[in-house]
Amino acid sequence: MDLDPRRLLVLLAVARTGGVLAAADELRITPSAVSQQIAKLERETGHTLVVRTPKGSVLTPAGLAIAEAGEEIERALSVARARMAGGANVAGVVRLGGFTSFIRTVVIPRLPEWRNQYPQLELRIVEDDFPALMRLLRQRQLDAVVVEHDSTTPEQLSLAAGMIEEPLLDEPWKLAVPSGALLTTGNIDLGRLPLPWLGVDASAANSAVLGRLRRSTGADMETVHQYQETLTALALVAAGEGVAVLPTLALAGVVQDGVDVLDVPGLGTRRIVLRRFVGRRTTSTPVDTVARLLRESAAAYDTRSAS
Repeated sequence: MDLDPRRLLVLLAVARTGGVLAAADELRITPSAVSQQIAKLERETGHTLVVRTPKGSVLTPAGLAIAEAGEEIERALSVARARMAGGANVAGVVRLGGFTSFIRTVVIPRLPEWRNQYPQLELRIVEDDFPALMRLLRQRQLDAVVVEHDSTTPEQLSLAAGMIEEPLLDEPWKLAVPSGALLTTGNIDLGRLPLPWLGVDASAANSAVLGRLRRSTGADMETVHQYQETLTALALVAAGEGVAVLPTLALAGVVQDGVDVLDVPGLGTRRIVLRRFVGRRTTSTPVDTVARLLRESAAAYDTRSAS
């Protein structure tokens, strides 16, 4: 399949803006040119990539796959642009939002290194939960946010026009149980555990895991209590109050007596992504630089945790 990479960026603009007219405005070309490029791309791929609806243009599964390739090209160009600019020339303030475990484990330890590498780049961190982070991003009070979702949940399909989602890290969910509560750690039936599940805030990715497990097992899976912080969940587990699904990153450096943390097939993975708005009229080298640094830091963490 021989594709013109420039057409991938046109498809990406349609995906982000939700329509041919808006994409044309974004790219500063005519709507006819956008339609022609999409038609040529469809001939090159042999697939329908865009379906036009009364509410706008929607990408087909094949279109989403091709758009992801366009994102990779755009990301590579962004990295090249940031590196050509050089550390001393990247200047500005970037407001980054994120959730506790990622900020604590992946971002903060690298701040001194980044400060030395980019002395004129100021990174301001805002820690909050998913709804608040997304609200601040939409209001442009944050330049980028790091958020989480269960990897089987198609959160990326609900992105606002002009917003992109860049993968940072995939990690397995863990099962936390009171020490000795399970006679065996093999062939665990997640629908029939001897203790109830701990409830978690509905905006957390853990909540989506419980919903998925309810659907896949057909079990009622009663929940008790409701926590927000991992330390609270671990304390409740240690007290014998229930079991919890927890992300690997949140357990880094945390020791809790009375708790067994298990790898269990079927729990799935948590996906950590960076969301931000991009547009050809408003490219930002400082934000591009921070996005690259986050990807590199997440990759380094993933390598360390796997070794």
